[in-house]
Amino acid sequence: MTTTPRPRFSVRAGLAEPEFDGPFEGVPVHLTGPLEKWVEQSLFIGSGRYDEAIAQLLCVRLRIPVLREHAGLFPYTKTLTSSTGDDLLDIVDALLGYWFEMEADGPIEALDLILNNGGSAYRVTDMEDGLEERVAPAVRDAVRQTITEAAGQQCAGSAADHLEAAWKAAYGRDPDAVRAYSEAIKAVESAAHAVIQPNNAKATLGTMLGELKGARHKFSTAIPAPAGDPIAPVEAMMRALWEGQTSRHGARTTTVPETLEAARAGVHLAAALVQWFVSGAVIRTP
Repeated sequence: MTTTPRPRFSVRAGLAEPEFDGPFEGVPVHLTGPLEKWVEQSLFIGSGRYDEAIAQLLCVRLRIPVLREHAGLFPYTKTLTSSTGDDLLDIVDALLGYWFEMEADGPIEALDLILNNGGSAYRVTDMEDGLEERVAPAVRDAVRQTITEAAGQQCAGSAADHLEAAWKAAYGRDPDAVRAYSEAIKAVESAAHAVIQPNNAKATLGTMLGELKGARHKFSTAIPAPAGDPIAPVEAMMRALWEGQTSRHGARTTTVPETLEAARAGVHLAAALVQWFVSGAVIRTP
């Protein structure tokens, strides 16, 4: 559960000025110890023993070398539980991924408590398969609802899968801006295909925009538009998403990848468009 942080007593009493209280990128000092302890407890199997097999697997997957000073009993566990910074985040993320892969349970509730109360910029994903950047709950829930609705409609094709992939690429532990933007476009193409160009098996967002431009009278939206152009709002959103992709094609000039900020904006724009199409807010008129 996400709660509003309680200010320190000294701040509430006017004895001190408020300080930055998050969200904290990376692993700040106040979260290092608790997260190291969490990793240790996650690998503990009782009687002073640790699951060295899992620890070794994580070190191999993350390319983390065993430190010489950790030779002896449980060298892989000691290496993981003494890691800091981004390495520590990678370890936490990898542990979550391992449990998800093995369909095993782990102390995820305890991790949530640490991250939430420590003001971390990261949270456990809804699927509990890794970490992602923390987003306002209302925004996250709206996107999640859109994914659920799209998954329930056959006419939306793979829109749900693409939007899910776009979200993870934009807000996961290792963001991939180019993939996030590309998946966002694919999500809209999947959701809009049956409405705008159902007979074009090779339809893209670009060809759909051409269809809208040449046959505006065939479409309408739930939001009234000025000057008798009901499709204008959705067309503007689709065009912004399409023309904002800077890495779509190669050319003589240098290809410029999408920035993470642009990709995240594109994912939220795509989520709105997918919701419009799957909810019937955009329709083809008789």
